[in-house]
Amino acid sequence: MHDLYFNTPARRKFLKSEATEYAHCDEVFKRIALARPDVAFRLQHNSRAQWHLKAQQRDQRISAVLGDEFSAAAITVDAHSTGLRLSGLVGLPAAARGARDAQYCFVNGRFVRDKVLAHALRQAYQDVLHHDRHPAFVLFVEIDPARVDVNVHPTKSEVRFRDSQAIHQFVFHAVTRALGGPVTAERIGVPVQEFASMQTAGNNHASAPAAGGHPPAVRAPGQYALRLRATQAPAFYDVLFGRTEATQEIFTRPDGEVPPLGFALAQLSGIYILAQNAHGLVIVDMHAAHERIVYEKLKIQLDTDRITLQPLLIPVVFNAERIDVATAEDHAETLARIGFEIAALSPTALAVRGVPVALKDADAAELARDVLAEIREFGASRVLLERQNELLATMACHAAVRANRTLSVTEMNALLREMEATERSGQCNHGRPTWHQISVAELDKLFMRGK
Repeated sequence: MHDLYFNTPARRKFLKSEATEYAHCDEVFKRIALARPDVAFRLQHNSRAQWHLKAQQRDQRISAVLGDEFSAAAITVDAHSTGLRLSGLVGLPAAARGARDAQYCFVNGRFVRDKVLAHALRQAYQDVLHHDRHPAFVLFVEIDPARVDVNVHPTKSEVRFRDSQAIHQFVFHAVTRALGGPVTAERIGVPVQEFASMQTAGNNHASAPAAGGHPPAVRAPGQYALRLRATQAPAFYDVLFGRTEATQEIFTRPDGEVPPLGFALAQLSGIYILAQNAHGLVIVDMHAAHERIVYEKLKIQLDTDRITLQPLLIPVVFNAERIDVATAEDHAETLARIGFEIAALSPTALAVRGVPVALKDADAAELARDVLAEIREFGASRVLLERQNELLATMACHAAVRANRTLSVTEMNALLREMEATERSGQCNHGRPTWHQISVAELDKLFMRGK
């Protein structure tokens, strides 16, 4: 089809600049192209071809429209229910953007802006996204046409679901599960085939340079003396994860198997852990990573009413405002539910007699002050319902390992393995990234190797 609107007049006063009007046309073109990857499209502007898309698979069309960078930093969503399916790609939180310029939702093949879907997606990302960032996604909802009304807006860009609550929960849980998966090769941007081939290369004992004068991209963990066998659990490991069992075998891996976050090499500036995996160098913010681990554990414990109280051998006494003393007395039951025992000694003094086991090494007085402030400001019911995550994030921050804490290689590896087993470990409780991957190719480029 050509020149569809050649004889359709437009009122000049409603037109913007040529660049703005073309931008609107370009955006409409992208939506149509994403909706129908089985159709070839071409867009011309001022007799010049701006887009030329051939018929292709959906994932290929998404990469063609949004770029390979989006696809490389996105994960697949594919969830089914009776008469309902959600599929597509959602961007990883670390690849979030400063604007909502890459958010596409389609219902039965039609682009829509729907408040129910938008709210479900915001909630799915709220625990892993920094407050000033926006996720990127291309999602397709397939639903029984009888369950959705498409005639609620003149431009057909809005819809009304018959059971909006069910749709909301379905989308929310599907995206949450996708974002909450463990750290894998796919999540660090390494194709599975490449990941496997790099592991194999590491087992060839090729300490001699590879072709072109480059050393092997990966060596077997044993070559770096990182396949550790501790005779007893370090005290820090017990504090970190509340475990007492021996860790003799915890870091041992079968020959050639490199964990997604690799093996620890060193600690930098008392803040970062440097590790090597099959793809190159991994840099981990140890405080942010541990904060997320403790946070997720506390969420699970609170959901199952299993936050265990650790009695303190010597109660921690501190001066408090009268309002804090009153809050501790009035909300003793709420405090007990989240693992605290705080008693009033006088109108201006409190004693912390017990804290959650996961927080036993935190500053009890500061922790108690922050928890009481949350309860005082928002009320016990809101804290446990609407602001549960905010409260637990505050608690986790107190328990997380602090900067300038020197860790042994064993302790650093313990943190890496726990990250791999923890949901949403790629971001701290405030949405900032906990680790970053630098490939060997990037390092080679930085040092101009091979040139």
